[in-house]
Amino acid sequence: MAAVETRLRISARLARGGRIPGVRAGDRWVAMGFLVLAIWLYHDLWADLDHAYLASAGQDQNMWEWFFDATADAVRDLRNPLISDLQNHPLGVNMMANTAMLGLGVPLTPVTLLFGPTSTWALVLTGGMAASAFAWYRLFIRRLVRHRAAAVIAGGFCGFAPPIVAHGNAHPNFVVLFVIPPIIGVLIRLWRDERPVRNGIVLGLLIAFQIFIGEEPLVFAATGLVVFGFVYALARPEAARAAARPLGTGLLIAAAVSFALVAYPLWVQFFGPQHYSSLEHESGNDLAAFTAYASDSLAGDRSGAAALSEGPTEENAFFGWPLVILTGFLVVWLRREAVARAATITALVAALLSLGLRIVVDHENTGIPGPWQLVNKLPLFESILESRYAMVCVPAIAVLLAMATDRVLTSVRDRPVAERELPVRLIWAGVLTMALLPIAPTPLDVVDRRPVPAFFADGRWRPYVDHGSVVVVPLPSVVEASALHWQSVADLGFPLAEGYFVGPWGPDRVGVYGADYSPTSALLGRVASEGKVPEITDDQRREAREDLTRWRADVVVLPPHPHGAELTGTLTALLGPGRRVADVQVWDVRPLVAAARAG
Repeated sequence: MAAVETRLRISARLARGGRIPGVRAGDRWVAMGFLVLAIWLYHDLWADLDHAYLASAGQDQNMWEWFFDATADAVRDLRNPLISDLQNHPLGVNMMANTAMLGLGVPLTPVTLLFGPTSTWALVLTGGMAASAFAWYRLFIRRLVRHRAAAVIAGGFCGFAPPIVAHGNAHPNFVVLFVIPPIIGVLIRLWRDERPVRNGIVLGLLIAFQIFIGEEPLVFAATGLVVFGFVYALARPEAARAAARPLGTGLLIAAAVSFALVAYPLWVQFFGPQHYSSLEHESGNDLAAFTAYASDSLAGDRSGAAALSEGPTEENAFFGWPLVILTGFLVVWLRREAVARAATITALVAALLSLGLRIVVDHENTGIPGPWQLVNKLPLFESILESRYAMVCVPAIAVLLAMATDRVLTSVRDRPVAERELPVRLIWAGVLTMALLPIAPTPLDVVDRRPVPAFFADGRWRPYVDHGSVVVVPLPSVVEASALHWQSVADLGFPLAEGYFVGPWGPDRVGVYGADYSPTSALLGRVASEGKVPEITDDQRREAREDLTRWRADVVVLPPHPHGAELTGTLTALLGPGRRVADVQVWDVRPLVAAARAG
């Protein structure tokens, strides 16, 4: 009873705008701790920004660095950053439809221009992870618990949970989540009828900012908040009725403010150049993944995790069996708390949605339809990777951890010393250690990135490029996109044919990773992967001329490649002999393209 009264006093004080004494004094140390942990995770990347490449990033590090570089280039030259023709020339790339994180790329333009896009990439990942953990901590200490230790544990879990760290290898839009907790904080203020107009404006600004950072996490957050709010309202009907008017007012104002700020960018995204209709993934979580350990966790097993996920960057449900068991215990222990019940149902709904269209258990397709079938055709949901919904479980579990830790610490403090028969704090610390230590993150591995050919690094490309594109062979794609990095090293001095991005494909404009099909690109891709020189026909030579004309190509460049001889033979059969320039083979196709366009 004393613990409940204490919580009520704290909540009342917070509702009046007050703060718990000493919170600000300790905040700096908490923030510093989270930052040190984030730097430790990425220390190998920071140690060699010129050559280090996150080992599990696939081609995503090349892509994200290009996003930051292209954004900074557009800002510097006062061009529209919502679209770019530096990839997929001349059609270009719809940056709003490609999670380019303009909300960070634009303000970090000075960093990118002064220190390069890899510095921005490392800064966004490191700072975003630490800032997100701290933002959750601040929300918990202000609105949920009174003990800083409880908020630190919960905030740290939100910022460094296995799904977050997995995405930290390649997807900064799922790492930089520091806007979500302030959004929740403003919603709580609206629920309590605190300045609905002012807080509605603030909420609209925050939502607009989050849209420019990452729309998919915002959809996840909105889904989780709707479920949480519905369950909590059922438990507190009188409070819900009282909150309906200020909350509704604030939400309407927020919608108006955010719409005014993002209407044109969203129009570009959904109707502008290179927009696409949907992006289908159809990838749910294996139910066994929830009790498994992630690749980058202390108890992780890379081979086991790989068998249960789409890859090391999509380990969205790897919480480990000790934490799953502890969470089940906390659900029962805290069942009388409305907040805990709402968090539990939210986590359950998110976990079920993440299972996808068919429920799979330990690699076996049960044939049982998953709840995702209810929503997968709805607008926005059709382009979401459903397994990522398990990430909503992270803050929901954190709420339970925070409340339980706060209850333990409060109950111990409120009991007389003579009645403290058991070392409750020590026991609880042991329980948390057993549940959280196995999923503690480990430093992310790096490898040496592919060397930059001297042709690009030393400016040897300049005599071969007028205003057309450079065709790097094999053409950049989801399989190999180092050309994007080489373009950045060359100060974005030329556009690239094709590339790695999301764009439309076919008459239905379905979203795909990379450019629309071109026969020449497909031919060169097969030679690069198989190492066999096909017999080149006149039709293929004609297709090559058509593709080069469509790309408005100036030069074809073959960098060092394991099947370089085969690619050289194929290109010679298509275009005639090339010439050696520095460490690459070059085919100057300007005369060929000019003749084709004239004809």
